[in-house]
Amino acid sequence: MEFRTLGHSGLRISTVGLGCMNFGLMCDQSTTDAIVDTAIDAGVNFFDVADIYGGPQHKSETMLGKALGARRASVIVATKFGAKLGGRGGAAEGGGSRAYILQAVEQSLTRLGTDYIDLYQHHFPDTGTPVEETLRALQDLVVQGKVRHIGCSNYSADQLQAATVAAREAGTSAFASAQNRYSLLHREIEAALVPVAQGHQVGILPYFPLESGLLSGKYREGEKPPADTRFGKWGGGGGFVSPARWRIVGELHRYADSIGRSVLDLAIGWLAAQPFVSSVIAGVTRPEQVRQNVAAAGWPISADQVDAIAKIAAAS
Repeated sequence: MEFRTLGHSGLRISTVGLGCMNFGLMCDQSTTDAIVDTAIDAGVNFFDVADIYGGPQHKSETMLGKALGARRASVIVATKFGAKLGGRGGAAEGGGSRAYILQAVEQSLTRLGTDYIDLYQHHFPDTGTPVEETLRALQDLVVQGKVRHIGCSNYSADQLQAATVAAREAGTSAFASAQNRYSLLHREIEAALVPVAQGHQVGILPYFPLESGLLSGKYREGEKPPADTRFGKWGGGGGFVSPARWRIVGELHRYADSIGRSVLDLAIGWLAAQPFVSSVIAGVTRPEQVRQNVAAAGWPISADQVDAIAKIAAAS
């Protein structure tokens, strides 16, 4: 397993991280335990969760904490605050305010069964609260030792720039990471967010690297998805699929076959090859998927292959 420094934080995290959203949603505690055990055995040390993950009862943090147990100090735990409850997505009202943050962090610490969070991330920008207030509250948590480093998620380039300037002017900790949707089929952040992040030593943490399974290699256009997969349970890929996307996935299959790799290898290996990516966060529902993701990040992808894959995906 390769380890990279997360932005300016100094944290050394595994190139493949484990997204924990499925804990409590699609995985019970025994499956969660097996997934976490497999991840640690494979060299994964970065576990990403959020206070709203894990179904209606938001069980993911609790289940992750139980699965880690006495190994908590040997891994990097990242969680998030400030999203709407109930799985509706978007920013919670006042989710960046001091009062909200101070309450949310205590709840996350309790659920995780820990007295500190390695990376505490603002899940969605709160446009109704000055970012200076958010940063000062987070700085207090850093001083208290409850949080080691801070990050953001779903911030635009302008919002990340403004937050970085505000932190410098206020003398507070600055965001060390930016977690945004990024994959071969969703590359919008390359235009503006990535240059801002690189300019301020902010590590990029892609989520949905497999586009909810579309890039897992398990699906082909016109074929019935296996019943035990997400697409099988959903009756298709929903908003993750379109004619244009299926065409690109078909081209990726052909290229992968030509070099003796899988679409999964291409999707994760290409992201891991990007110099600004700190860790590829992939969610799983079975232990064997962890091993597959780790292997997909570790194959010796060449510069020519990186370019060829990018050209295939350019139409996205």
